[in-house]
Amino acid sequence: MANTSREEAKKRINKLREAINHYRYLYHVENISEISDEALDSLKYELANLEEEYPDLITADSPTQRVAGKPLEKFEKVVHVVSQWSFNDAFTPEDIRAFDERVRKGVEGKVSYVCELKIDGLHTVLTYEKGQLKIAATRGDGKVGENVTMNVKTIDSVPLKLKEEVDIVVEGEVWLGRLQLQRLNLDRADKGELLFANPRNAAAGTLRQLDPKVAAARKLDTFIYDISAGELTDTQELELKRLAKLGFKVNKHYELCPDIEAVIKYWQKWQKKKDSQDYWIDGVVVKVNERVSQEKLGYTGKAPRFAIAFKFPAEQVVTIVEDIVLQVGRQGTITPVANLKPVLVAGSTVSRATLHNEDEIKRLDVRVGDTVILQKAGDVIPDIVKVLTEMRTGKEKVFKWPTELKECGGPIERIPGQAAWRCVDKNSFAQLTRKFYHFVSKHAFDIENLGPKVIDQLLEAGLLSNFADIFKLKKGDLLALPRFAEKSADNLIESVNARRRVELSRFIVGLSIPNVGEETAEDVAGHFSTLAKIQNSRLEDLQAIEGVGEIVAQSIYDWFRDSDNKKLIQDLLSQVKIIPVGDGAVEKNKRGKLQDQTFVLTGTLPTLSRDEAKALIKKNGGDVSSSVSSKTSYVLAGEEAGSKLDQAIKLGVSVISEEEFKSMLD
Repeated sequence: MANTSREEAKKRINKLREAINHYRYLYHVENISEISDEALDSLKYELANLEEEYPDLITADSPTQRVAGKPLEKFEKVVHVVSQWSFNDAFTPEDIRAFDERVRKGVEGKVSYVCELKIDGLHTVLTYEKGQLKIAATRGDGKVGENVTMNVKTIDSVPLKLKEEVDIVVEGEVWLGRLQLQRLNLDRADKGELLFANPRNAAAGTLRQLDPKVAAARKLDTFIYDISAGELTDTQELELKRLAKLGFKVNKHYELCPDIEAVIKYWQKWQKKKDSQDYWIDGVVVKVNERVSQEKLGYTGKAPRFAIAFKFPAEQVVTIVEDIVLQVGRQGTITPVANLKPVLVAGSTVSRATLHNEDEIKRLDVRVGDTVILQKAGDVIPDIVKVLTEMRTGKEKVFKWPTELKECGGPIERIPGQAAWRCVDKNSFAQLTRKFYHFVSKHAFDIENLGPKVIDQLLEAGLLSNFADIFKLKKGDLLALPRFAEKSADNLIESVNARRRVELSRFIVGLSIPNVGEETAEDVAGHFSTLAKIQNSRLEDLQAIEGVGEIVAQSIYDWFRDSDNKKLIQDLLSQVKIIPVGDGAVEKNKRGKLQDQTFVLTGTLPTLSRDEAKALIKKNGGDVSSSVSSKTSYVLAGEEAGSKLDQAIKLGVSVISEEEFKSMLD
């Protein structure tokens, strides 16, 4: 609470101490857990920060516990050979069954899974050359980590020399056992030092010690679970056995499951047994066993499609609601959002949480100024799961749901049979502007010189009522508007005319169909090839597309049968032409220098845009693919390359830079 007055801080500190002592008593004496350990740690963390800001307010009976220091900048940096990706999360049996359905849609034949315990420790990457340990690095930001080789060498379970002289990069978890953490904290308490709150922080703090003797004394341990470069096996089960054969410590509790129901049973079993081991377990990692299926499923931008983390509890922290605001979506739906005091949860700083609807606000009785427990489940916007009413001071404000909203241009109404509210005027200015912003955006029609301010100006002047009107603009229309001169008007008209030919997927994205984003639009366009086929498709045809579920399919089906939407498409097609799928903006030269070669693009290139690079490939006889496979000839990679680069390295596909690509054309 930076810039908090001393008097306010004192009141907050007293409230925090009372709450912490209350929940600690219930947990340790009465064996009752009203809030999670993580939420309790969050209260303690806030208390520690306030006491650090006002040290004169620290008392001998304060329940303060704080994790030691931030990561040090005293180790050399290591660029990972293979970028370190993370898993998507599942939290319920329904989530994991949905994952299984996606997997089975993407592969042929029977699918089996390997379940491994998800260890709560510090991710570490080990590089061996001819069987000798050369570098041990932390994960860092996924691309660059810290060189902690000297400290990792003190871990007895890490082999300094493998049983075979191989070049290999492996990944695993460094962890501190329960007994070791207890011993370490007892020692730190005797010395008057701050205690470690959890094993991950203890392991991280240990690896970042400059003196290897300190790391050695703390007796860290490891489990290795993945070969990221150097060798590939036919199955994940064989990979674990191969790691053990090379001399790595592999967790023995992994299990080969014939189907997803066996996975759920394994998860349920370990949910009960997770405290039976010396190490902390926060879930189960589920991986498709067959390598060929893994390669076919590939990766999304952030995670593998063939694996998922089946978590036990979601992570929770405590923070303060600073305001409650209402947001209007492109479809007119009104969503209440809590603006929060920024807080770190599940590895990222969060300052907003969805409150879903009016009923949820009433159920939680959440007020502006409340102290709340925040829960983050995966990558979605976090939820407020509980209000700590005992932390109230009397200054909290009850949120009153309005009957009108400026952004809606007037009244709002509750959707019949639902908890959600929406704008009465379906063509309200707020919705209309958001749809136009989206239509001209980079992932849709990508019209330069037509940003939000210009859109607002054109709408207010009455020059735009639907998307087709953009392509009917005349230079004279623009010159009549403030801040438009000859040059700016010419530039805008030129930009608009340049987008009169557009790819089918971009056309679909621009329509603002509910639940349809860029990836879904590409899947639909690739499946049907033409707009006419999409318009005439049956519901079951849409549901058959990989990645398109029942809700999305129904949304697309309904949208294309709405009379207003049919008129919108008719008007648009009178102004623009859709480029057939596979043709691209440039016709493929069947006898070019890149004939019969397939390219995959990833990252940002120094001088070429992605569309320019694709055009050059096609012009010179090559093909462009969206995913990496064994049939890929080259991966053209730029800065911030994603999982496609990792997959290329794993499959041994050649990775080239823009400079190398241009030399191929020369």
